[in-house]
Parts: sequence; structure tokens; C-alpha cells
Amino acid sequence: MSGSKPAPVLPMMEGAPTQPAAPPPSPPPPGPGVAAPPHPSEGPRVPQESAATASSAGTSPPPEPDWGPPAPHTSSEFTEEAMLRRRTRPASRGWRRGVYAVTGGAVNLGPGAEERREMDLMARVRTPIRGCRRVVVLSRKGGAGKTTTTLMLGHTFAAHRGDRVVALDANPDAGSLAHRMRRETPATVTDLLQERQYIERYADMRGYTSQAVDTRLEVVASDDDPRITQALGEDDYRTAIDVLDRHYNLLLVDTGTGILDSAIRGVLSEADQIVVVMPPALDGARVAAMTLDWLEEHGHADLVEGAVAVVNAVHGEGPVELDRIDQHFAARCSAVVHVPWDVTLQAGAHTSLGDLRRETRDAYLELAATVGQSFAVSRPRGGRAVEGSR
Repeated sequence: MSGSKPAPVLPMMEGAPTQPAAPPPSPPPPGPGVAAPPHPSEGPRVPQESAATASSAGTSPPPEPDWGPPAPHTSSEFTEEAMLRRRTRPASRGWRRGVYAVTGGAVNLGPGAEERREMDLMARVRTPIRGCRRVVVLSRKGGAGKTTTTLMLGHTFAAHRGDRVVALDANPDAGSLAHRMRRETPATVTDLLQERQYIERYADMRGYTSQAVDTRLEVVASDDDPRITQALGEDDYRTAIDVLDRHYNLLLVDTGTGILDSAIRGVLSEADQIVVVMPPALDGARVAAMTLDWLEEHGHADLVEGAVAVVNAVHGEGPVELDRIDQHFAARCSAVVHVPWDVTLQAGAHTSLGDLRRETRDAYLELAATVGQSFAVSRPRGGRAVEGSR
């Protein structure tokens, strides 16, 4: 035969083995930073968040918090902070005040740096007092200016505060505090003690004090009767301070120079804070440091820590290095304040704040602010200082 016939194609019998199909081609490898696509045999990949969401399918979402109905409107909303526009306080002096006046208030530059500092000092002077605050002025050096400091500090507080301020002359050796202002009564601390059972109201108390007309500072005089042979002691001054405590918010105590006197011990036991006065001299500073030493050795270390040291009657340059004195007392006390020499104070006569030079008044304002900033801290008798009232 001329040609061969093609082999017949036999039908595939059921159950016969089949040739396995070729696997699909693998995808090309991914480039850098690209995730590999899933293999067709793995099926689509489910993101992790979706899986988590899917696993929690069928659960209800958490309920929204119930804040309740809105608060009702009340009259408490009507405060100055909420309802009034903020207005810059105009300057009270200087060229800034002139600009404000000329422009009819259209240009208000506000107070300058000096006036802002004064406003800050005033705010500290007016620190609120809960109860009665007792400030004792000390100096073991005669002529250092202790009585003058007590008087001017009292005038400054009384002039700028709205509460009652009184100064007690606790010098058992005929103190002179009451002679530095106009006397309204001949009564003394001895009369106050003898008749204390009749003092029930402030109006009764006024019969034993003299009051300055300009600042309203009140003073209780010490005894200056030459017939006296027995000085008041520790218990007497404790009682006098307790009587004054009931009627006044701020009590300043002028003491004698003998720190070992019984009277001083009674006064110190009732003190909230102390002011230590010294002249700008080596011997005066040494005596003031010895006073702090004595206080620390006799259980008054907390009074020393909170004390204010006053270098009084500073006048120009001298041989004493005041910076070294300041460093010593600043390390032991809460602050050091310099009061400049003022000829008005040297007279030892009736003196008011208006009689002083501007620099001297500013120094006493700074002293009052330094003392006043501690009014927010109370000192329990014989304990450590704590916040709040006694």
C-alpha cells in the first residue's frame, strides 16, 4: 500500500488514568518594598483587622455613655470674668497717664514697669489673713531702729490693708513706741491686763489704744511710770497678746533688747514670724547673727528660717561690706531688706509715712510685702509651718 493510515483515535475509557495538568506559572518575585501577591491556591488573604472584625461579627457595639441632660442655667453664670470685657488698667502716673488723659482714654498703654512692681508689692501686702497674725520685731542692739521699724511697718500695713492692725509695745523697760504718734489715751498694757474682763467688744478695746489719723494704725503703750518696781513677765504678755488676738487681724510686737528677759520668752512663744533689725555696722550684724544663734538653740529654728532681716539706715558707701552681711542672713532667713537712712526718722518724734522720702517709703513697702507674703502660711505654736489657718 502506498501510504499508511493514521492510527485511529480510541475513545477514553471511563476510569482510565489521565495526564496531570501543568501547574500554573508562578508570579514573578516582588520588587523591594512590595508584598508578594497570594498564590492562586491559597485564596484571597484577609487583612488582620478584617479578620478581627469578622470574628466579632454578631456582637453589638458598646453603648454610648449617658451624659444626662445639660446643666440648667443659673445666676452663677453672671460673673465679671464671664460677662465683662477685659480692660487694661490705665497708668496712674507718668507720661503713660498723660497719653491716656490727652487721648480721652483712646490710647491706653497700661502701667509701666515701676508701677507694675508697686502693684505686685501691694498685692503681697494685702495677702489675706485667717485669724490673727503675730509678727515680733527683734534687736539686741540698742539704737538699731527696732521701734522705728515696728512703727513704719505697722503704718504701711494699716495704710494698704482693710483689716485691723495694732502694734504692742512689749518693752518692759519703758518703751517709746506710743510716743512716736499722737496719744489718744493714757492707758497702757498694764491697764489692759487689769481690766481685761471688761473688754468684750472692739469698741471696748479702743479705750486702750491710740490710733493714727492717716493710716489708722493702733498702738498699745508700755508702762513709763517711774513708780513701777515690777516689770511685766512672760505670762502677762501671753495674756495681753491673747486679748488683742480677739479683736485684730495683724499684731506687731515691739520688744526690748534683752532676749533673756521673761517678757521676750512669752512673746516669742506666741510669734508667727519675726523681723530682725540691725544697723549697717559690723557689731550690729554680729549681734543680729548671735540672736539667730540663740533662737536656734532654744527651739525657734522655724522662726529663724522664716525671719526677715532688716539692715536699717543704710547711707552711702562705707568700710563694711554689706554684700557679705546680706549673704549671711539670706542663707539663714527668708529674705533681707535694706531701709535707707532718712533724716525724718532720726528725730525720734511723731512720724508718718507721708513725711518720709520716696525711697524710704518704697523700702518699707517692700518690707511689708516680704513679711506679708508669708501670711498664707501659719505656724502652730511649737510646731512646723503648715498651709492654712491656725
